[in-house]
Amino acid sequence: MDESAGIRSVQRVDARHRYEILVDGRRAGLAAYRDRGVQRVFFHTEVDDAFAGQGLGAELVQSALDDVRGSGKRVVPVCPYVAKFLKRHEEFADLADPVTSDVLSWLEDELR
Repeated sequence: MDESAGIRSVQRVDARHRYEILVDGRRAGLAAYRDRGVQRVFFHTEVDDAFAGQGLGAELVQSALDDVRGSGKRVVPVCPYVAKFLKRHEEFADLADPVTSDVLSWLEDELR
């Protein structure tokens, strides 16, 4: 089955603290976050195996970062995928705040 032919969209789902990428209305991946003041702390990104290798992760993160920029927030890339994306896409470098022990401790408490 060729899943890549579907219509893609990314939406922010505030109630679940995540961005979702949909293909033909079916959730294909997500980028989870928590807000810490003006910072949006991304801690997990995943794409369903059925949609792997189609660039959906990059599309998802790019859309999420565009949304963060539009909201005036900053990004803390705890998620390794988001951190790697930021290193490869310098146009988002101005949004990034460092991952600190304070952020990690806060996130651990937040996720309990």
